[in-house]
Amino acid sequence: MFRRSSVNFALFSLILDIALTYIAILFAVSIRPSITNLPGMVNYPLLSFDPALYAILPIIWIGTFLSFSIYDPKKRYRVTEEIQQLILAIGFASLVFAGVLYFGYREVSRYLFAFFILTDLVLLISWRIIFRWLYRIYGQQSIDRRALIVGADASGHRVYETLTGFSDSGLEIVGYIGDRSAEADSGYELSPIGNIEDVPHLVRKLEIDDVIIALPRNAYEKLNRLVHKLHEMPVNVRIVPDYFSLALFRATAEEFAGVPMINLRAPALNEVQRLTKRLTDLICSSIFLVLSSPLMIITAILVKLDSEGPVFYRQQRIGENGHPFGMYKFRSMEVDADKKRSKVFKKDSDGNLIHKSENDPRVTRIGKFIRRTSIDELPQLINVFKGEMSLVGPRPEMPWVIENYETWQLKRLSVPQGITGWWQVNGRSDKPMHLHTEEDLYYIQNYTIWMDIYIILKTPWVILRGKGAY
Repeated sequence: MFRRSSVNFALFSLILDIALTYIAILFAVSIRPSITNLPGMVNYPLLSFDPALYAILPIIWIGTFLSFSIYDPKKRYRVTEEIQQLILAIGFASLVFAGVLYFGYREVSRYLFAFFILTDLVLLISWRIIFRWLYRIYGQQSIDRRALIVGADASGHRVYETLTGFSDSGLEIVGYIGDRSAEADSGYELSPIGNIEDVPHLVRKLEIDDVIIALPRNAYEKLNRLVHKLHEMPVNVRIVPDYFSLALFRATAEEFAGVPMINLRAPALNEVQRLTKRLTDLICSSIFLVLSSPLMIITAILVKLDSEGPVFYRQQRIGENGHPFGMYKFRSMEVDADKKRSKVFKKDSDGNLIHKSENDPRVTRIGKFIRRTSIDELPQLINVFKGEMSLVGPRPEMPWVIENYETWQLKRLSVPQGITGWWQVNGRSDKPMHLHTEEDLYYIQNYTIWMDIYIILKTPWVILRGKGAY
């Protein structure tokens, strides 16, 4: 059986997707002439695709799927994430294909196009689900790679939990390595199998394929010695960056007065990206404001009838580069909620302050619903239109939270703050903003306009699930 992380499997997936897409076309073409009684159906002259489209279609599908990283062998998607990603990719490819039909082949039946897309979606999702099912039954004992985690602190533990969360990934965590002083508080289910000095010996003895290093900043001297030794061995070495290195991302090499230097304060977005992002925000916020206006009117009436106080709540938040602004929301709490916030604050086991809870007594009856469905966020489209926020970006935080930031966390303010973002579509309130800044930094570091589009398309799915929204 193919290794799911191999290039060969990625190539197999690509070829199978194209083959099934052609099957979807042939199926749609074969059944369309026999269907004549659906609503709005007219007798189109073309009930099949032009031969040229059979050559254009794989280019569109392959290009889109590669852009959405469908075949990236390094990515390990859970089944729900893989299906979501596939639906988004097929949806985008369908829009491109529809554009081709509109400009060059308008006579093609709309129902033929719909039958093709639905069939393609079913086939491409089905084979992946079937493969996962077969892999789970027959491939459970097949281990693709053996990994060793170096690091027993919080970073190492977080890596361990994330990797073991992919039960069908074919990755075996052999054990972990750490300082003896950290073993007692590591929290790993596995037992420690040595210290840092033992790593080269254990790599040979246990036939390790990947060494994952998640050491804190104060262990950088040990890290350098370890990496130097491992470079002499046939093993992949992967480093999980510490907070300190995260704070230094976006560093760029440049020449200054004839001297090569590293700029540690390069802008997170270049001028083209910033212009594209602002233009997208203006167009989309205008459209969304018009489309959502009936819902906003109804919500305003319900908020007013449910409890005393104003319909809108304007709260000071911190925007890009630390500039404060007033963020609009539908009021979902009692009027004096801010005065009672100390009563609901609590701390987690690490002493971090948690200021958002699922059973907040300050939330009104209609407030629970509009928070669960994120309707309370709709007025922020006004902030986007005014340029104070963006549709996509890190969520704007409250000033008192920013005051308690560590230096590296301030990097999340280097781009326009957004209504939705990478953090929201990967956990929402289950992951408090100020405790999971790494995900915002990941978005900033890997920003593209396509990433914004992906987040926007995925947001409705997250809202419908309602996970972590309260």
